[in-house]
Amino acid sequence: MRQIVQPGPAQAEPIQWVEARGESFSFDLEAGLPLIEAVRRGFAARGYQSGVLSASDGALSPFAYVMPALSETPDHAAFYSPTFRPAGVTRLTSAAMTFGSRDDKPFFHCHALWREADERLNGGHILPEETVVAERCRVEAIGLDGAAFTAEPDPETNFKLFGPVARPAAGTAARQRVFAMRLRPNRDMAGLLEQFCRDHGIAKARLHGGVGSIIGACFDDGRIVEPFATEMAVRAGTIAPGADGELQAEIDVALVDYTGGLAEGRLARGQNPVLMTVEIVLEVV
Repeated sequence: MRQIVQPGPAQAEPIQWVEARGESFSFDLEAGLPLIEAVRRGFAARGYQSGVLSASDGALSPFAYVMPALSETPDHAAFYSPTFRPAGVTRLTSAAMTFGSRDDKPFFHCHALWREADERLNGGHILPEETVVAERCRVEAIGLDGAAFTAEPDPETNFKLFGPVARPAAGTAARQRVFAMRLRPNRDMAGLLEQFCRDHGIAKARLHGGVGSIIGACFDDGRIVEPFATEMAVRAGTIAPGADGELQAEIDVALVDYTGGLAEGRLARGQNPVLMTVEIVLEVV
């Protein structure tokens, strides 16, 4: 497995996690609202201040994003590009989002692939402050009760990153047993989730959300993404016993690398270490 040296010391625990209760629901992003406000309203209507969501369509304009990029200084192992603002309406094809707070204000971390008005396919990290919902669209979400994603300084990567923290239960309709997680760098994504389930006696789980970066990518059909800096979104994922009875994670992702290359597919187990972070919600099923 490839490894990338981070600017700070590695943490002993490979997963930051909080057990909580979750509620699966869907809501509409309202046209004309800034994307962050549309998301906030959708969660707040069910009594939640944090959660994850996914979308397979949606129209955004104005729209602003950054892509992964090489770092020009030793302060970070990788960085991000200047801001891009394509003209016209941009239409999402695949997106995952973590919603929580940063500096005591609502904030999200969202990676996606999309089609721009000139038909160009692209992907990257959507900026909350500069992106507006152009047309009403439906998204799938999980609200968290007893945990929240909060952005805090991370000494290892030298970024301010989302991680789960415990919160008092709010008495919502959440009944699903879930774990809010942040996976740390240089460990295989599938392997971390499989080991977590073994350690906690979880026989079967489903993944929700899933925003972060992996070191390039190795897919189960043999395709390889060589550029190491990516922005990745989980499209679907499960953890369940395989034919041999051992737990196996099946994780489908979409990503863009720092050269602008796009890739989609199922990750090969044991070959896809985390670059900076992966935020995800694991639901026990």
